[in-house]
Amino acid sequence: MRIEPDDPSADWTTAGVYEVADGLYRIPLPLPSDGLRAVNVYALRDGDRLTMIDAGWSIPEARATLDKAVTALGHGLGDVHRFLVTHVHRDHYTLAVQLRRDFGNRISLGIREQESLRLAADPNRRPFDTVRAKLMRAGAHELVAMLEGNQDNSPSEWEDPDEWLEAPTEIALDGRTLSAIHTPGHTQGHLVFSDDANGMLFAGDHVLPHITPSIGLEGKMARSPLADYLESLRLVRGRPDQVLLPAHGPVSPSVHTRVDELLEHHAQRLDEMAAAVQAGTSTAYETARSLLWTRRGRKFEELDPMNRGLATTETSAHLDLLTEQGRLHRSETDGVRSYRI
Repeated sequence: MRIEPDDPSADWTTAGVYEVADGLYRIPLPLPSDGLRAVNVYALRDGDRLTMIDAGWSIPEARATLDKAVTALGHGLGDVHRFLVTHVHRDHYTLAVQLRRDFGNRISLGIREQESLRLAADPNRRPFDTVRAKLMRAGAHELVAMLEGNQDNSPSEWEDPDEWLEAPTEIALDGRTLSAIHTPGHTQGHLVFSDDANGMLFAGDHVLPHITPSIGLEGKMARSPLADYLESLRLVRGRPDQVLLPAHGPVSPSVHTRVDELLEHHAQRLDEMAAAVQAGTSTAYETARSLLWTRRGRKFEELDPMNRGLATTETSAHLDLLTEQGRLHRSETDGVRSYRI
C-alpha cells in the first residue's frame, strides 16, 4: 500500500491511503456485509505521531487495512496518539477500543453518547430492543417478527473513552487546531470536527455526499431526532463553507451545497408524508409502505427487512416532527401512534 493523491471521482471505497491535503490522509476501511461497504477514517500528522478521526469497525479486515495504511505513513498502530470519534456507532468506534487494549491509544467521544454507550455495553440488553420499541410504536408488528432474530450482541466491543468531549471545545494538534461541534440527530452525541484554518470539516455521518443519514439510530431514544438533525444542519450551514470530509463517500468541495440538498430533501419528505396521511394512511408503518425509498425510488417491499425497519423509523421521525409543527395530530392507542390531518 502506498500514498496516492485523493481522487474524488474514483471509487471512494477502494482500499488505500489518499492524501487529501498536506498532513491529512483518507483511509477507507471495509465494513462487514454492509450496504455502505466502507467507512472513511482520516489520519492527521501530529508531530511524530498520528491523530485519527474515527476508527472503523472491529473486524480483522479493517484492522489489517488500517495497519497497512499506517505503515505506509511511516508509523505503527501504536503511534496513533488519539482517536477523535464522531459518534458511538460500531463502524466508527469499536476498532479504537480493540486497538487501545493492545497499544494504549487514547479515545475521545462526545459526552452525550454516554447513555447509548452504556446500553451497548450492557450484556443483559438486546441491541434490537430500542428499534423494536420504535417499530411497535409505529404499528410495524409484522416487521418486528421478521427482525426479532437479529440479535448481534457483542458487549465486549464497548468500553468508555478516555475523554468525554463537551462541545464546543478546541483540540490542539501539532500545527493544527480542531473545533469539536455538537451536531445531534444521527445520534444525540454526534460531533463534527472543524479545521477552520484550512477550511475542512470532518463531518462523520452528519453530512454525507450521496445518502441521507439515518435519524436517531442509537440505543437511547431522543425526543425529536429529526428536529435535532435539521437544527444541526442549519448550524453547520451558518458557518463558513468548507471542504466536506465525510465518513461515507468521497471528499466533496462544499459543505453548504450538500446541506442545502439535505434540507430540501427533508422538506420534501415532510410534505410527502403529510400528503400520505391526508390520503388515508394512519400509522408510520402504513405511511412508510406508501412511499418510495432510496435514490432509485424503490418500493417499500423491495427493501430488505432491516432497511424496511430503518424506513419505518425514519417515517416516524418525520411524522412526529409534523405533529410538533402543528401540521398533523397524533394519538396513541395500545402503544401504537396514529396520525391525522
